[in-house]
Amino acid sequence: MSYTTPQDLADRYSALWNEPDAEVRRRTVRELWHEDGEHVLQPPQEMRKTARELGFAEPELKARGHVELEARVRRAYEDFVAPGTMTFRAVQDAERLGNVVKFRWEAVLAETGEPGGGGLEFLVLAEDGRIAEDYQFIEN
Repeated sequence: MSYTTPQDLADRYSALWNEPDAEVRRRTVRELWHEDGEHVLQPPQEMRKTARELGFAEPELKARGHVELEARVRRAYEDFVAPGTMTFRAVQDAERLGNVVKFRWEAVLAETGEPGGGGLEFLVLAEDGRIAEDYQFIEN
């Protein structure tokens, strides 16, 4: 891994979601995540409510392995960053405990430059320092 502090990792992780170059995104996904790394997203409240109403347990959205992770990052870029709606940035609060790094991130609205949402990230690192498990909670 090419980071020296938990904040370096948080900043690099957040910058990936803003990256316009598909090849750089592909390479960065492979550098950040372990081969079978997983991104687990807690779905928005509305989606969780609908799933419960249909009789399902608490749903989770998952992307596993480099191909699925690349698709996840690409889709977020295409939906939010490319149209000029928002960019993503790490809050300067990253901490590491053992093999876990946690930090908050913000979705910055392009129109105002103000945060328009955000969340909490827990990254569980593999022995090689890459992300084995990535848990994302959307907070607002």
